[in-house]
Amino acid sequence: MSAGGGRAPREAGRRRVRLLATGGTIAGRAASGVEPGYRSGEVAVEALIDAVPGLRELAALDGEQVAQVGSQDMDDALWLKLAARVQEVFDSDAADGVVITHGTDTVEETGWFLHLVVKSDRPVVLTGAMRPATALSADGPLNLYNAVAVAADPAARGRGAIVVLNDDLHCARDVTKSSTTDVHTFISPGPGLLGSASYGRVRYFRQPPHPHTTASGFSLDGIRQLPRVDILYAHAGMTADLVRASVSLGARGLVMAGVGNGNMSTAAVRALAEAAREGVVVVRSTRVVSGDVGRNIELDDDALGLVAADQLNPQKARVLLQLCLARGMERDAVQDAFHRY
Repeated sequence: MSAGGGRAPREAGRRRVRLLATGGTIAGRAASGVEPGYRSGEVAVEALIDAVPGLRELAALDGEQVAQVGSQDMDDALWLKLAARVQEVFDSDAADGVVITHGTDTVEETGWFLHLVVKSDRPVVLTGAMRPATALSADGPLNLYNAVAVAADPAARGRGAIVVLNDDLHCARDVTKSSTTDVHTFISPGPGLLGSASYGRVRYFRQPPHPHTTASGFSLDGIRQLPRVDILYAHAGMTADLVRASVSLGARGLVMAGVGNGNMSTAAVRALAEAAREGVVVVRSTRVVSGDVGRNIELDDDALGLVAADQLNPQKARVLLQLCLARGMERDAVQDAFHRY
């Protein structure tokens, strides 16, 4: 069944999986099999499915094209569209699980957004590739095969959004991209892997311990757009200019990718405290790949009016802050959300 179809037919003993394609490297096309440059999102959803031997044997599978973009162009509007489509598929009982093909650059953010807002315990599985579909030794076909196997697995229910690449299963809350080119780019620093998949054989190591999907306090209800939240990157000699620019351009929230335990220059601290006094919600995260940002450790968050990101990296912190602001949450409630989620 192709784009926009209704329910996949129930077949005895077979799970129904809907593939929602958004583009990315997994659908990329290059001039040759060894050409490093490529164009994202050129291969359509049916061609992706047909290119993977045995894929339709895993589940009653149908697909639709939601977008055809490189994930650097994934934005708030596409998040809302994609989440709404996932919710429609589940609410109408059109599938037992959903697979989303996505570019790797921002898949962790999209996955985290869906992990928080989708109201179903059915699996939402995101996958992609580091090499385009036309590449020698392309990684996309096996990633897609494993992703469909996870989405069709009854044991995947209740685990929220899962990112499946390179035989690894990651909780969308924990996963991050760690290499620009390596096929083993995705890691879950701290909590570790959610599970593994080997040629469609799936194993789970743990359950996500934080609230998500049906247990999350966030949803799409009443949300037509997300508030502007900017991420600023701390560095030696950082001035206050970018803080002031973001506030002047209408940012309702700021996330600082701080040094170490969420620290930054004195000039930046002063500007962020000023922004907080003006009603902008400011979250301190870190540019370091792992570790917590603790409240009132590097800085006196109580006195400065800041929020500590706890375990969330800057890009994940931005997503959670957008949802908090969309719900009208004040700073103390935002801090509680960062500790809870």
